[in-house]
Amino acid sequence: MMHRVGADGSASRLRLGHLGVDAVDQRGALRRIEALVASGRGGLVFTPNVHHVVVAESDLEFRSAYASADLAVADGMPIVWASRLLGPRIPERVAGSDLVLPLARVAAAAGWRLYLVGGGPGVATEAGARLRAETGVEIVGAEGPRIHLDSPDDTASVLERVRAARPHILLVGLGAPKQEVWMYRHRQALSPAVALGLGASLDFAAGRVGRAPRAVSRLGMEWLWRLGREPGRLWRRYLVDDPAFLSILRRSLREKRRAARGANGGSPPDRSR
Repeated sequence: MMHRVGADGSASRLRLGHLGVDAVDQRGALRRIEALVASGRGGLVFTPNVHHVVVAESDLEFRSAYASADLAVADGMPIVWASRLLGPRIPERVAGSDLVLPLARVAAAAGWRLYLVGGGPGVATEAGARLRAETGVEIVGAEGPRIHLDSPDDTASVLERVRAARPHILLVGLGAPKQEVWMYRHRQALSPAVALGLGASLDFAAGRVGRAPRAVSRLGMEWLWRLGREPGRLWRRYLVDDPAFLSILRRSLREKRRAARGANGGSPPDRSR
């Protein structure tokens, strides 16, 4: 297994399928983001879930985007549970939607500027207004542009506005895999902003979509809650695509065992101790 120590000397990185996930809790994630902002070099922060693991099996550019991520936090209890089998153990789920408000508080205290991109019409503006009202953070831009990955004109205008606003943090809610690929392609243009791919988190922050009860999330059943609310949009993802996660987990376990045998010189593990 390939593990990586973070820039702050913190937890290493779990390898699950083709994706790496950092073994950090929410406080550790915020510290890592603070370090990225302080570096002045920008950065990419992703929030992998089961769907991301599955998409990475066939989407090579999505896989490359993850390989370049400075931080990837487990947005899904199945990722946390898988870490207990594969190691290193991830201490808790760090959902992107649970990260937005604490990050806004950190940003307000540090004097950082935030820019929001994504969501449907008015979502980013509403989310920005709520975050400003609750934390006092400075919002220097909020928009829901129509971005097509193969349309340079779409991206050029957004990048121009982001650069002019000079945010420290860019919250991107375009949905996976678009947001990760878009951030990866334009990492240099977005720098020195630290960009976070947050999926539907802007809809939650705007109050457009309700979160599942905390007990449901702890049980790893938030997907079922969301499916019940948006069956037309999510049925294929949750019922057709995502079950492939189990076969990816089995493959990762086999790879771990092979690596362990190789480390032992091909001999069976010593069980005498």
